[in-house]
Amino acid sequence: KFSAMLDKLGIDQPEWISAVSRAEIEKFIEKMGFPVLIRPSFVLSGTLMNIANDKESLEHYLSLTKDISADFPVVISKFILDAKEIECDGVAKDGEVMLSLVTEHIENAGVHSGDATMVFPSQKIYTRTVNIIKDIVRKIVKDLNLNGPFNIQFIAKENDVKVIECNARASRSFPFISKVSGVNLAELSCKVMNNERVKKILIDESEIPYVGVKASMFSFQRLDGADPVIGVEMASTGEVGCLGDKFDHAMLLSMEATQIRKPKKGVLISAGREKDKIKFMEVIDNLYKLSVPVYATRGTAKFLEDRGYKVETVHWNRNPRAVDIIIEGKVDFVININKNLSVDELHNNSEIRKMAVKCGCSLLTNLEKTIAYLRAYDSYDELQSIDHCISL
Repeated sequence: KFSAMLDKLGIDQPEWISAVSRAEIEKFIEKMGFPVLIRPSFVLSGTLMNIANDKESLEHYLSLTKDISADFPVVISKFILDAKEIECDGVAKDGEVMLSLVTEHIENAGVHSGDATMVFPSQKIYTRTVNIIKDIVRKIVKDLNLNGPFNIQFIAKENDVKVIECNARASRSFPFISKVSGVNLAELSCKVMNNERVKKILIDESEIPYVGVKASMFSFQRLDGADPVIGVEMASTGEVGCLGDKFDHAMLLSMEATQIRKPKKGVLISAGREKDKIKFMEVIDNLYKLSVPVYATRGTAKFLEDRGYKVETVHWNRNPRAVDIIIEGKVDFVININKNLSVDELHNNSEIRKMAVKCGCSLLTNLEKTIAYLRAYDSYDELQSIDHCISL
């Protein structure tokens, strides 16, 4: 029904079907290609949601669901690579927006909103994109005649904006947005639902004198054998919100609060796809400024060596092994980016990720988050050290 409403309003959304048979799934993939997002019907928090990158991973993830039928359909959506995820939280009264505020995720789309690192006010969204989002929000709120809190999630690539979903309720970002903006969204929502008179609130987000970063907490160290990788199924068990006078300050605070600490012994890198390695070069000098030994898996090591960087090569299954470097305490910081979403690739990297958590290493598995973290260190020189930053 919601999808039909978006079509009626001329609002774009990712291509999708609700499949009741394998034949329908195959026909959709033949038309749209990989990757695709698989979602069993009637799930919460992304349970059993997965991204299939090829036929093998598709078969694996479909095997985890119930038999596909009219009673148990599976939603298959086209997954858009390298796109930004954006959210809009707000309060409506009788189908009119009283207040709406836009936040951005640091991680690209593909990470559950409950696990993503969120920034408000948004720092890297085109003004044109924000305007498109606000216009879409007004249309959805009016057509649904919303009365109270709402949260709408979007996916954007350049200025091409698509709607993911609309939640006619308060979201987990509500208290974070309230604290950073200075407007109590819960109080405003209660007044609306109690039929009290309220006025529209217009906030110039550029005048907010600080930046907030909301980062997720995970409990992988308490779950023996769990693969500490984040994706479309929610895995976090808590979150922190940090304020800074600018984004880099807030980013460093949020990472410190979620147990991501500056490396002191060494760094182990597996930087993923060729295009990810190229992107990682934006902050490679920042990493080497930390003055600790750098280890890398074979492909990443060769990439760095070819560009003149000193690096020690480690391997998956022969000496020196990547996991042994972690066990021996030669590194205390692991950057592990998957090349793709195939089952084999996830399995190959899982041993490194699991050992990193078991040995108490800081672990980053998302390229965008890694880049933001390393860039934050380099651009916050005036504080001399992260210890001074944390003490403020």
